[in-house]
Amino acid sequence: MDIVLETDQLGKRYGNKWALQDCSLHLPAGRIAALVGPNGAGKSTLLHMAVGLLRPDAGAVRVFGETPYDNTTVLAEIGFVAQDTPLYRDFTAAELVTMGAKLNRRWDSGLARNRLAQLGIPPDKPVGKLSGGQRAQVALALALAKRPRLLLLDEPVASLDPLARREFLQSLMGSVAEAGTTVLLSSHLLADLERVCDYLIVLHAAQVQLVGTVDDLVAGHRQLVGPRHDGGPIGGVAAVVRASHTDRQSTLLVRTSGPIDDPSWTVREVTLEDLILAYLADGDTQASHTEWGVPA
Repeated sequence: MDIVLETDQLGKRYGNKWALQDCSLHLPAGRIAALVGPNGAGKSTLLHMAVGLLRPDAGAVRVFGETPYDNTTVLAEIGFVAQDTPLYRDFTAAELVTMGAKLNRRWDSGLARNRLAQLGIPPDKPVGKLSGGQRAQVALALALAKRPRLLLLDEPVASLDPLARREFLQSLMGSVAEAGTTVLLSSHLLADLERVCDYLIVLHAAQVQLVGTVDDLVAGHRQLVGPRHDGGPIGGVAAVVRASHTDRQSTLLVRTSGPIDDPSWTVREVTLEDLILAYLADGDTQASHTEWGVPA
């Protein structure tokens, strides 16, 4: 199995605070991966280190088996759309396509022009005067015109309305399916991720909480509803990820190690959203209460 992106105990610190710490993961080739986490979890930091914009303070990041820093061979294989879709706002879309051809050794101007024409993007209008959805589409077209083997997208649809978001994701899926591009997509919009992604990376509190194929991760977790749980072992349960209780009943989201045969528990399948929210729950609440001087 070819690994496109790999990190080994990767860490990045700003002052005395770790934005990312002990981050170890791998992304196999051909996957469309969701990178999920709350604000401040380290998602953008990870992506910026993967494209060589930041250097780690600990550990290592490798893209196609090599470090991306000052590595023009590796960087030529990466497409990147940053969170605010930065473009030269006074340039037209046509001028940006022409500029891309001069700056990239493997550039498909025809792909960019065809995509933008199909989307109705005017070629002669400054991109600063386009809508947010149109600018996002221009940025995606430019990234895809590099014919990248790895495409990194940092919250590309966060500011788009539902129609523009759907059009963006549809055009993304069509393009990467044709080219076999590996994608790492950072987003808070879980419903969108569930539609398009087959691999999941969950970051929280600067660390990796969960990584793997969506099918395997969902299949390896269940929700249990039954009598109030006292914390004791349950057959077939490797770990309790999230628990909520009433006086008489407990609802548990668990990672399984085998079949759960105890008749006192009702066993239910989980959705990708259930899984993500369970691993993101609570997080740093204890630290936050301590900082504010409030009992947890």
